[in-house]
Amino acid sequence: MTPADLADILARLVTAAAQRRGIDDVTPSAADVPLERPRNREHGDWASNVAMRFGKRLGTSPRELAGELAEGIAAVDGVKSVDIAGPGFINVTLDAAAAGALAREIVDAGGRYGTGAALSGVTMNLEFVSANPTGPIHLGGTRWAAVGDSLARILAAQGALVTREYYFNDHGAQIDRFSRSLLASFLGEDTPEDGYAGGYIADITARVVADYPGDLASLPRAEAQEVFRAVGVELMFGDIKAQLHEFGVDFDVYFHENDLHDTGAVEKAVTRLRELGHIFDADGAVWLRTTEFGDDRDRVVIKSDGEPAYIAGDLAYYLNKRERGFERNLIMLGADHHGYIGRLMAAVAAFGDTPWVNLEILIGQLVNLVKDGVPVRMSKRAGTVVTMEDLVDAVGVDAARYSLVRSSTDSALDIDLDLLTKRSNDNPVYYVQYAHARTRAVARNAEASGVRREIDGEPAFSPELLEHETESILLGVLQEFPRILAQAAELREPHRVARYLEELAGSYHRWYDNCRVIPQGDAPIEPVHTTRLWLNDAVAQVLRSGLGLLGVAAPERM
Repeated sequence: MTPADLADILARLVTAAAQRRGIDDVTPSAADVPLERPRNREHGDWASNVAMRFGKRLGTSPRELAGELAEGIAAVDGVKSVDIAGPGFINVTLDAAAAGALAREIVDAGGRYGTGAALSGVTMNLEFVSANPTGPIHLGGTRWAAVGDSLARILAAQGALVTREYYFNDHGAQIDRFSRSLLASFLGEDTPEDGYAGGYIADITARVVADYPGDLASLPRAEAQEVFRAVGVELMFGDIKAQLHEFGVDFDVYFHENDLHDTGAVEKAVTRLRELGHIFDADGAVWLRTTEFGDDRDRVVIKSDGEPAYIAGDLAYYLNKRERGFERNLIMLGADHHGYIGRLMAAVAAFGDTPWVNLEILIGQLVNLVKDGVPVRMSKRAGTVVTMEDLVDAVGVDAARYSLVRSSTDSALDIDLDLLTKRSNDNPVYYVQYAHARTRAVARNAEASGVRREIDGEPAFSPELLEHETESILLGVLQEFPRILAQAAELREPHRVARYLEELAGSYHRWYDNCRVIPQGDAPIEPVHTTRLWLNDAVAQVLRSGLGLLGVAAPERM
């Protein structure tokens, strides 16, 4: 029996209790029934406060309602016992066969186990990384690459139609500074005061010179700078794409900021907002009345010199996404972008949409590397920042991605390079990957010893034999996987999957130490051995699925 099965049963029992009282408007679904695993296993497999949630609405005390529900649950096949605790908590213990049946369900379902349909058919645009094409991806962008790609996978696992989008900032002052930095490097001049430094500038400069068919030195300065702008940006962006691809991150759409200005999209957005009555003219500029929607001040959209302000591109881009059919739009921004939230949400409301529904903004905190207890601050390639390349070179893609995803993005993150290169249980990615590799070793050894999941084409599975304490705990953790994935999608928190995998790995290692899949010595193969192989392979499937959602490999051997 799965948690979803139990929640559905409780929901139907609450509905029946309401009908007995002549109450027709209380018809909860399984989603309305809270279930959690008790910390103390003596309290059962599952606990629910559903009676406390609905008791008042049914005109009765939570404990009295809990008693009614307990009678109904106790009559269900697979339920061993039901207890009522405190003011109305319901604790349910499943019998071994009902709990153990999950192992076969997982193996039979394969990669489908844990997936859901909460976001079925919802079109979502997930914009992340979007590093300026003026240098390598820094550590903050690397964190968003790992988190954003994992979140896209998790949302898709709940049925969402996700488009990964990279906003290519090829318009504005930063591109001018980049092209002037390349030109200065070519001419042997000092880096401009507001320019970009680092070894990558000399590298891009040399490649521009190699690609240009003529003599750059003979061109007037303005023309030469334009060449460095056009060719240099493309080369830099090509490097960024290649680095992301090697990191396991590919985008469905690369959207160019310049297109918003070249195609009239900015003017279109301003016209739409003017028609809606939210644009006004003052002091020779065009303004958006964002204070009507909670912003701290109105915003200039078109400056008095006729140039668009930064928010103009945001308005045009948001409208473009909505016109492309995206119901939900998620933007992942760096720690220095908190000030953008109010104005962007006000803009969403001005278009007639719902803030935090049609647009969500996730803010990521800073990331620091630590080695030998000392912060790592310098990069040979970038000059002043640590890059994606630096992190991957130090620990590899799997460890880099896992370490960046396993903590909430609400908090700053210190990454210990020494820890991530250790082959020990202290290293969280090694701990989880080793658990998967161990399940595969157990399966290989079982095959060699004649222990198989099927005998004569029929499943050799006796779930009632999975009665060891560590098996009960392991099955309880496996049951949690669908809920964890649904929660990670709903809250936009991929780190929940990583932390779950660490719990599952720990439960599996303890089970491995206590329960044998292969008979000892010359002892015969018994049903308990074949049944435990099902459980072993169920753990392998969930570890593999979870790691896959984080973009991390599930190795067969380590």
